[in-house]
Amino acid sequence: MKNFFIILIMKILNLCLKICGKHGGNFLGKIAYSWNPNIFKYFKVHCPVIAVTATNGKTMTNNAIGYVFKSAGKKVVSNIEGNNMETGILSTILKNCSLTGKIKADYLVFEVDEGYVPVVFKDFPLSTLVILDFFRDQLDRNGEVETLILKINEFLKTYNGNLILNTDDPNVARLGKANPDNKNIYYFSVEKYDFASLEQKEAGEGKFCPFCNTRLEYEYYQYSHIGKFRCPNCDYGNNEIYKLATNVNLKERSFKVDDITYKIRFNSIYNIYNLVAVIACVSLYNIDTNVIKSALSNFVLNNGRLEEVSINGVPTIINLAKNPTGSNVSLRILNEDDDEKELLFVLNDNLADGLDVSWIWDINFDNLNNVTKIVTSGTRAYDIAIRIKTSGFDASKIEPYLDLHEAVESLYKTNTKKYVIANYTALQPTRKELKL
Repeated sequence: MKNFFIILIMKILNLCLKICGKHGGNFLGKIAYSWNPNIFKYFKVHCPVIAVTATNGKTMTNNAIGYVFKSAGKKVVSNIEGNNMETGILSTILKNCSLTGKIKADYLVFEVDEGYVPVVFKDFPLSTLVILDFFRDQLDRNGEVETLILKINEFLKTYNGNLILNTDDPNVARLGKANPDNKNIYYFSVEKYDFASLEQKEAGEGKFCPFCNTRLEYEYYQYSHIGKFRCPNCDYGNNEIYKLATNVNLKERSFKVDDITYKIRFNSIYNIYNLVAVIACVSLYNIDTNVIKSALSNFVLNNGRLEEVSINGVPTIINLAKNPTGSNVSLRILNEDDDEKELLFVLNDNLADGLDVSWIWDINFDNLNNVTKIVTSGTRAYDIAIRIKTSGFDASKIEPYLDLHEAVESLYKTNTKKYVIANYTALQPTRKELKL
């Protein structure tokens, strides 16, 4: 009866929020979880539950999986706005369940913060877990990346559901060995693309074999530590691949899986990995290939994740970058574009961003391709400006503004193509200032 009344009260609160024009975020979940931390046990689920976790790419992959299922005519419950900790996921469930805890859906698809996978799915069923990558992120909150990996590895020791892993990330591929009795391990990979390198150009993790401590050997790097690797001592990294992307063409925005060409709306190797993970996931549920092709050709994520817009007739690309790898991926996309361009980098150090911004020194600002001006803003506008200056970029072409409005005004004094990079709490204020 306690859980019944908790859900009833949350339904009433949700109605009040709607009347006030508020979404609520994780508000409902915070209250319900504080009243009963074991409430996840109460819900009745009779459909597959899919979770996506990673340092980068969770939102895109989660939303794309849900979009494919919806395109196939399925009813999907998902936290598409984010809110990926236990209280955010609980809020999504509370809004979509009956008073008796029954959830009516064909699929539940959740983006889950890396540190909260064991918390949420300790008492809630999980059918498929997709893991994309692990990078350093918010050290003051998460600690070293190894801490997160070991936490998820411990959870996976008793997990027997579908596990979809990026075999090109040594931090992720190792998790396929967490439970030797789990026969439902599926690896995905992407063949070498045109801008892959023989040497690591950006900060990365996982340089040593997690099983014998031998230094890993790379055939090539796609970005950061993602690439074709193996351990010369124990052959770690040699996995049977379930879904492999070939013929990657960023200019044409296409790639192949199982000899089928997929046309997409994105031009980043980072997003190719995300979408191959989507294909691997939905294929396990026998979604028709034509439905997948059509869905992925139309899927777009207009919330600051590689969002392409026109501002007063000026082409503008906006991307969230909350850690070194996210920033380096954004700059890699910028550098792969030969057009003349200007860059706005907005950096905040609010609580949700992580108060420690020392990670900006792992961003590779060297040899920016055809960038004529850089504007910086946010609470740490001068920190990021100094970081860019020390990379060798002409200081006379760097303009720091603590005021975001002034920064945007300066950026759009010319009609040159724009790239905008913003970290977590800076993203939506920046989009608002751009009048999106």
